[in-house]
Amino acid sequence: MTQTNSTNMIVETTEFAADILIVDDKIENIRLLSNFLSTQQYQIRKAIHGKAALTAAQTIPPDLILLDINMPGMSGYEVCEQLKSDPKTNSIPVIFLSAGDDIADKVQAFQVGGVDYITKPFQLEEVLIRVQTQLTLRGLQRSLEEKNAKLNHALDSLKAAQIALVQKEKTATLRKVVAGVAHEVNNPLSFIACNIKPIRQYKSQLLKLISLYQQNDSEVDPAIASFLEEIDLNFLASDFNKIIDSIEHGAERISMVILALRIFTRLDESDIKRIDVHTCINSLLTLFHHRLNSSDRKAIEVHKKYGELPLITCHAEQFNQALFNLICNAIDAVETKLEKTIVSYQPQISIQTQVVDSQLLIKIEDNGIGICEENQPRLFEPFFTTKSAGDGIGLGLATSRRIIEEVHDGSLTYRSTADAGTEFTIQIPFLDT
Repeated sequence: MTQTNSTNMIVETTEFAADILIVDDKIENIRLLSNFLSTQQYQIRKAIHGKAALTAAQTIPPDLILLDINMPGMSGYEVCEQLKSDPKTNSIPVIFLSAGDDIADKVQAFQVGGVDYITKPFQLEEVLIRVQTQLTLRGLQRSLEEKNAKLNHALDSLKAAQIALVQKEKTATLRKVVAGVAHEVNNPLSFIACNIKPIRQYKSQLLKLISLYQQNDSEVDPAIASFLEEIDLNFLASDFNKIIDSIEHGAERISMVILALRIFTRLDESDIKRIDVHTCINSLLTLFHHRLNSSDRKAIEVHKKYGELPLITCHAEQFNQALFNLICNAIDAVETKLEKTIVSYQPQISIQTQVVDSQLLIKIEDNGIGICEENQPRLFEPFFTTKSAGDGIGLGLATSRRIIEEVHDGSLTYRSTADAGTEFTIQIPFLDT
């Protein structure tokens, strides 16, 4: 829109009632500028010294400041420097007002952060044009900031959607694999498990039969005697029991792994359900048994400090995924440190659960390699990883945070010291417990 000023000059005005702070120790200067700019539909605030100007700007940041340079107590330069050092006010454009026309004054005005310089006595048309120019630039800057914020939000949403799609595909694939493995392994496993008891009975019966033959036949055929000595019947009978025990233990172990996989993926169960957190953690530790107790290096000690927990209502599959990622990261951290440290290092992982202020608290702590300070700001950034190529794609922690904070309205925090270890803390509210 356009408006005619007191000197019949046609000028463009802004589409909003901009807030202008006028700072000058001369009341007549403030009155002149205030009366003139008020006719241009601007909202005017006034300050007669630097401290009052800083207070006004920090309380409600104006859209523009007209700032006199020569004021008692605090000069305009000092006021501008303080404004520019405060994040709340550093983006406010400042136009300096001065009776001096010295080039050094102008240079200093721009050096401390001023955007323009007006020499007294004022030419009101010039003041208006300069004010409108800075307000237009300010409006464009705000518009650009808003667009950048929208673009960043869209980018974050895109990243979140990408993570969700990748995780959904991984979970779907894992469910299919686990279902197939569970089915294919359970059938032969059931054959083994069902035949262990008959094998024990047959073994006992056969050994008893051999004993009866030995007791009732005083003359043993030399060939039989030679064979009995060769096979060492007593050792064979003892070792037979150990072999059967080993087979039974192996079958039980496979059964536990299959059960752990089923619990982990929650096959054939609804997504939202009540679960026992400790059962979930124990099942995950069973899945990681081969890594915790590797024959190639020291075993990783796991210390469980379980508190009294009720069943919790949650998205079971996703909650298990978050726990899986965090425990896997803890194991990775201690394994990395094992490769780099002296023999005296004893790798440890501690898992603690408790109820604090009606919220579930889970702490997973390791004494592994830790997270260096420069990587910590990017720790939850999607696709950021410090692992070697092929060892990770950088989605584990980002996914875990999304599951805990967005799906369960909780929080996932951490503390870490390089070469000393890391602790992740899950905190989620109870739902219908």
